[in-house]
Amino acid sequence: MGNENQPEKILKDVELFLKQQAELFGDETFLPAAVDDGDSRESTAVVGNSQQIQSKEIKGESHPENTEADLKQKPKTVRVTEDRGLFEGTVLNPEWKIDPHWYESDSLGTLDSRISGCKKCQLGTTRKNFVFGVGNPNSKLVLIGEAPGADEDEQGEPFVGRAGQLLNKILAAVQLRREDVYICNIIKCRPPNNRDPLPDEVEACEPFLKKQLEIIRPKLILCLGRIAGQTLLKTNVTLTEMRNNIYEYQGIKVMVTFHPAALLRNPNWKRPAWEDVQKMRKLYDEM
Repeated sequence: MGNENQPEKILKDVELFLKQQAELFGDETFLPAAVDDGDSRESTAVVGNSQQIQSKEIKGESHPENTEADLKQKPKTVRVTEDRGLFEGTVLNPEWKIDPHWYESDSLGTLDSRISGCKKCQLGTTRKNFVFGVGNPNSKLVLIGEAPGADEDEQGEPFVGRAGQLLNKILAAVQLRREDVYICNIIKCRPPNNRDPLPDEVEACEPFLKKQLEIIRPKLILCLGRIAGQTLLKTNVTLTEMRNNIYEYQGIKVMVTFHPAALLRNPNWKRPAWEDVQKMRKLYDEM
Protein backbone atom coordinates (compact mmCIF):
# COMPACT_ATOMS: atom_id res chain seq x y z
CA MET A 1 0.00 0.00 0.00
CA GLY A 2 2.93 2.29 0.79
CA ASN A 3 4.36 1.61 -2.69
CA GLU A 4 1.05 2.54 -4.31
CA ASN A 5 1.19 6.02 -2.74
CA GLN A 6 4.86 6.58 -3.43
CA PRO A 7 4.50 8.43 -6.81
CA GLU A 8 1.84 10.70 -5.34
CA LYS A 9 4.04 11.44 -2.32
CA ILE A 10 7.00 12.30 -4.58
CA LEU A 11 4.85 14.70 -6.61
CA LYS A 12 3.65 16.41 -3.44
CA ASP A 13 7.24 16.73 -2.18
CA VAL A 14 8.34 18.27 -5.48
CA GLU A 15 5.40 20.67 -5.44
CA LEU A 16 6.25 21.71 -1.87
CA PHE A 17 9.93 22.17 -2.78
CA LEU A 18 9.09 24.40 -5.77
CA LYS A 19 6.68 26.43 -3.66
CA GLN A 20 9.39 26.99 -1.04
CA GLN A 21 11.84 28.00 -3.75
CA ALA A 22 9.38 30.51 -5.17
CA GLU A 23 8.81 32.03 -1.73
CA LEU A 24 12.53 32.41 -1.08
CA PHE A 25 13.91 33.25 -4.52
CA GLY A 26 10.97 34.29 -6.67
CA ASP A 27 10.92 32.65 -10.09
CA GLU A 28 14.58 31.65 -9.84
CA THR A 29 15.03 28.07 -8.63
CA PHE A 30 18.04 27.38 -6.40
CA LEU A 31 19.82 24.08 -6.91
CA PRO A 32 22.51 22.88 -4.47
CA ALA A 33 26.06 23.33 -5.76
CA ALA A 34 28.24 20.27 -6.25
CA VAL A 35 30.54 19.79 -3.28
CA ASP A 36 33.81 17.91 -3.09
CA ASP A 37 33.42 15.93 0.11
CA GLY A 38 37.15 15.42 0.25
CA ASP A 39 38.05 19.10 0.67
CA SER A 40 35.00 21.05 1.73
CA ARG A 41 32.45 20.83 4.51
CA GLU A 42 30.03 23.04 2.64
CA SER A 43 26.55 21.70 1.96
CA THR A 44 23.11 23.14 1.29
CA ALA A 45 19.76 21.80 2.45
CA VAL A 46 16.18 23.07 2.31
CA VAL A 47 14.39 22.65 5.63
CA GLY A 48 10.75 23.76 5.89
CA ASN A 49 10.56 27.33 4.61
CA SER A 50 14.18 28.26 5.19
CA GLN A 51 17.50 27.67 3.47
CA GLN A 52 20.23 26.40 5.76
CA ILE A 53 23.82 26.96 4.69
CA GLN A 54 26.50 24.92 6.38
CA SER A 55 29.72 26.59 5.31
CA LYS A 56 33.41 26.24 5.87
CA GLU A 57 34.11 27.52 9.37
CA ILE A 58 36.02 30.74 9.90
CA LYS A 59 37.64 31.30 13.31
CA GLY A 60 35.84 28.21 14.58
CA GLU A 61 32.36 29.66 14.08
CA SER A 62 29.93 28.50 11.42
CA HIS A 63 27.58 30.92 9.70
CA PRO A 64 24.23 31.18 11.51
CA GLU A 65 21.12 29.70 10.01
CA ASN A 66 19.13 32.16 7.89
CA THR A 67 15.38 32.22 8.35
CA GLU A 68 13.02 33.36 5.60
CA ALA A 69 12.63 36.74 7.33
CA ASP A 70 16.41 37.12 7.56
CA LEU A 71 16.82 36.42 3.86
CA LYS A 72 14.41 39.25 3.05
CA GLN A 73 16.00 41.75 5.46
CA LYS A 74 19.74 41.03 5.26
CA PRO A 75 22.14 40.93 2.30
CA LYS A 76 22.37 37.42 0.95
CA THR A 77 25.46 35.35 1.54
CA VAL A 78 27.09 35.11 -1.88
CA ARG A 79 28.23 31.70 -3.03
CA VAL A 80 31.22 32.08 -5.32
CA THR A 81 32.49 29.23 -7.42
CA GLU A 82 35.84 30.46 -8.61
CA ASP A 83 37.17 29.08 -11.86
CA ARG A 84 40.86 28.80 -12.75
CA GLY A 85 41.27 26.45 -9.81
CA LEU A 86 41.04 29.04 -7.05
CA PHE A 87 39.10 28.01 -3.94
CA GLU A 88 35.96 26.45 -5.42
CA GLY A 89 32.84 26.81 -3.34
CA THR A 90 33.96 29.84 -1.34
CA VAL A 91 31.10 31.39 0.63
CA LEU A 92 31.31 35.14 1.21
CA ASN A 93 29.70 36.54 4.34
CA PRO A 94 28.60 40.19 3.92
CA GLU A 95 30.18 40.95 7.30
CA TRP A 96 33.61 40.21 5.78
CA LYS A 97 33.38 43.54 3.87
CA ILE A 98 34.73 42.02 0.65
CA ASP A 99 33.40 42.74 -2.84
CA PRO A 100 31.80 39.43 -3.91
CA HIS A 101 33.41 39.79 -7.33
CA TRP A 102 36.96 40.21 -6.01
CA TYR A 103 38.04 36.96 -7.68
CA GLU A 104 37.18 38.45 -11.10
CA SER A 105 39.71 41.29 -10.68
CA ASP A 106 42.07 41.61 -13.63
CA SER A 107 44.47 44.13 -12.08
CA LEU A 108 46.17 44.55 -8.71
CA GLY A 109 44.56 47.95 -8.20
CA THR A 110 41.08 46.55 -8.69
CA LEU A 111 41.79 43.61 -6.42
CA ASP A 112 43.14 45.91 -3.69
CA SER A 113 40.05 48.12 -3.83
CA ARG A 114 37.76 45.09 -3.55
CA ILE A 115 39.42 43.40 -0.56
CA SER A 116 41.06 46.22 1.42
CA GLY A 117 38.13 46.45 3.84
CA CYS A 118 38.43 42.74 4.68
CA LYS A 119 37.19 41.55 8.07
CA LYS A 120 37.45 37.80 7.44
CA CYS A 121 39.54 37.20 10.55
CA GLN A 122 40.24 38.93 13.86
CA LEU A 123 43.18 40.88 12.42
CA GLY A 124 40.72 43.03 10.48
CA THR A 125 39.62 44.57 13.76
CA THR A 126 43.10 45.23 15.19
CA ARG A 127 45.05 46.53 12.18
CA LYS A 128 45.61 50.17 11.29
CA ASN A 129 46.11 49.57 7.57
CA PHE A 130 45.51 46.74 5.13
CA VAL A 131 48.95 46.03 3.61
CA PHE A 132 48.25 44.80 0.08
CA GLY A 133 51.64 44.86 -1.66
CA VAL A 134 53.89 47.10 -3.71
CA GLY A 135 56.10 47.02 -6.79
CA ASN A 136 56.06 46.05 -10.44
CA PRO A 137 52.76 44.33 -11.34
CA ASN A 138 54.49 42.66 -14.30
CA SER A 139 57.57 41.45 -12.44
CA LYS A 140 58.79 37.91 -12.92
CA LEU A 141 60.04 37.95 -9.29
CA VAL A 142 57.79 38.21 -6.22
CA LEU A 143 59.16 38.51 -2.68
CA ILE A 144 56.85 37.20 0.04
CA GLY A 145 57.21 37.80 3.77
CA GLU A 146 55.04 36.42 6.54
CA ALA A 147 53.09 39.48 7.75
CA PRO A 148 53.27 43.27 8.17
CA GLY A 149 55.09 44.70 11.18
CA ALA A 150 54.47 47.91 13.09
CA ASP A 151 55.97 50.23 10.46
CA GLU A 152 54.10 48.45 7.67
CA ASP A 153 50.84 48.62 9.60
CA GLU A 154 51.39 52.34 10.10
CA GLN A 155 52.20 53.11 6.45
CA GLY A 156 50.19 50.46 4.62
CA GLU A 157 53.20 49.23 2.63
CA PRO A 158 55.27 46.05 3.10
CA PHE A 159 58.91 46.15 4.20
CA VAL A 160 59.31 49.85 5.00
CA GLY A 161 61.06 49.62 8.39
CA ARG A 162 64.67 48.72 9.13
CA ALA A 163 64.17 45.27 7.63
CA GLY A 164 62.78 46.88 4.49
CA GLN A 165 65.77 49.16 4.19
CA LEU A 166 68.07 46.15 4.42
CA LEU A 167 65.97 44.35 1.82
CA ASN A 168 66.44 47.29 -0.56
CA LYS A 169 70.21 47.02 -0.10
CA ILE A 170 70.13 43.25 -0.71
CA LEU A 171 68.21 43.78 -3.95
CA ALA A 172 70.61 46.52 -5.05
CA ALA A 173 73.54 44.15 -4.48
CA VAL A 174 72.18 41.90 -7.23
CA GLN A 175 71.28 44.81 -9.52
CA LEU A 176 67.59 44.91 -8.69
CA ARG A 177 65.53 47.82 -7.43
CA ARG A 178 62.48 47.68 -5.22
CA GLU A 179 60.51 48.97 -8.22
CA ASP A 180 61.67 46.02 -10.34
CA VAL A 181 60.07 43.34 -8.18
CA TYR A 182 56.76 42.84 -6.39
CA ILE A 183 56.71 42.62 -2.58
CA CYS A 184 53.87 41.32 -0.41
CA ASN A 185 53.13 39.08 2.57
CA ILE A 186 51.30 35.84 3.30
CA ILE A 187 48.73 37.82 5.29
CA LYS A 188 47.74 41.46 4.79
CA CYS A 189 47.23 42.62 8.38
CA ARG A 190 49.65 42.88 11.27
CA PRO A 191 49.26 40.26 14.03
CA PRO A 192 49.29 41.85 17.50
CA ASN A 193 52.77 42.12 18.99
CA ASN A 194 54.22 40.71 15.75
CA ARG A 195 53.30 37.15 16.72
CA ASP A 196 53.31 34.43 14.06
CA PRO A 197 50.15 34.28 11.90
CA LEU A 198 47.57 31.78 13.13
CA PRO A 199 46.33 29.00 10.82
CA ASP A 200 42.85 30.52 10.47
CA GLU A 201 44.38 33.89 9.56
CA VAL A 202 46.48 32.28 6.85
CA GLU A 203 43.47 30.35 5.59
CA ALA A 204 41.43 33.55 5.40
CA CYS A 205 44.09 35.53 3.55
CA GLU A 206 45.81 33.01 1.26
CA PRO A 207 43.14 33.22 -1.48
CA PHE A 208 44.09 36.89 -1.94
CA LEU A 209 47.77 36.00 -2.28
CA LYS A 210 46.91 33.37 -4.88
CA LYS A 211 44.89 35.92 -6.81
CA GLN A 212 47.77 38.41 -6.68
CA LEU A 213 50.10 35.77 -8.11
CA GLU A 214 47.56 34.87 -10.78
CA ILE A 215 47.46 38.51 -11.90
CA ILE A 216 51.23 39.06 -11.75
CA ARG A 217 52.15 35.67 -13.25
CA PRO A 218 55.72 35.68 -11.87
CA LYS A 219 58.34 33.11 -12.79
CA LEU A 220 60.00 33.04 -9.38
CA ILE A 221 59.05 33.56 -5.72
CA LEU A 222 61.55 34.30 -2.97
CA CYS A 223 60.13 33.60 0.48
CA LEU A 224 61.65 35.76 3.19
CA GLY A 225 61.94 33.74 6.37
CA ARG A 226 61.02 30.36 7.78
CA ILE A 227 57.39 31.22 8.51
CA ALA A 228 56.74 32.49 4.97
CA GLY A 229 58.39 29.42 3.44
CA GLN A 230 56.67 26.89 5.67
CA THR A 231 53.28 28.56 5.26
CA LEU A 232 53.44 28.92 1.50
CA LEU A 233 54.83 25.44 0.89
CA LYS A 234 52.73 23.73 3.58
CA THR A 235 55.75 22.08 5.16
CA ASN A 236 57.42 21.86 8.56
CA VAL A 237 60.98 21.36 7.34
CA THR A 238 63.73 23.61 8.66
CA LEU A 239 64.84 26.84 7.07
CA THR A 240 68.18 25.21 6.25
CA GLU A 241 66.47 22.45 4.28
CA MET A 242 64.20 24.90 2.47
CA ARG A 243 67.19 27.05 1.55
CA ASN A 244 68.86 24.05 -0.03
CA ASN A 245 65.99 23.28 -2.39
CA ILE A 246 63.94 24.83 -5.16
CA TYR A 247 60.21 24.23 -4.86
CA GLU A 248 57.08 24.93 -6.88
CA TYR A 249 53.91 26.72 -5.82
CA GLN A 250 51.02 26.98 -8.26
CA GLY A 251 53.53 26.19 -11.01
CA ILE A 252 55.94 28.95 -9.88
CA LYS A 253 59.52 28.26 -8.82
CA VAL A 254 60.09 29.02 -5.13
CA MET A 255 63.25 29.71 -3.15
CA VAL A 256 63.51 30.48 0.56
CA THR A 257 66.04 32.63 2.43
CA PHE A 258 66.39 34.50 5.71
CA HIS A 259 64.01 37.28 6.67
CA PRO A 260 65.84 40.64 6.65
CA ALA A 261 64.79 41.19 10.28
CA ALA A 262 66.62 37.99 11.24
CA LEU A 263 69.75 39.33 9.56
CA LEU A 264 69.52 42.46 11.69
CA ARG A 265 69.37 40.31 14.83
CA ASN A 266 72.14 37.97 13.72
CA PRO A 267 74.67 39.47 11.28
CA ASN A 268 76.38 36.06 10.99
CA TRP A 269 73.53 34.99 8.72
CA LYS A 270 74.28 37.68 6.17
CA ARG A 271 76.86 35.53 4.38
CA PRO A 272 74.53 32.55 3.75
CA ALA A 273 71.74 34.99 2.86
CA TRP A 274 74.01 36.59 0.28
CA GLU A 275 74.71 33.15 -1.20
CA ASP A 276 70.94 32.53 -1.42
CA VAL A 277 70.33 35.81 -3.19
CA GLN A 278 73.11 35.13 -5.69
CA LYS A 279 71.48 31.78 -6.52
CA MET A 280 68.15 33.58 -6.86
CA ARG A 281 69.65 36.10 -9.27
CA LYS A 282 71.17 33.32 -11.38
CA LEU A 283 67.83 31.52 -11.61
CA TYR A 284 66.10 34.84 -12.33
CA ASP A 285 68.45 35.52 -15.25
CA GLU A 286 67.81 32.05 -16.69
CA MET A 287 64.05 32.64 -16.89
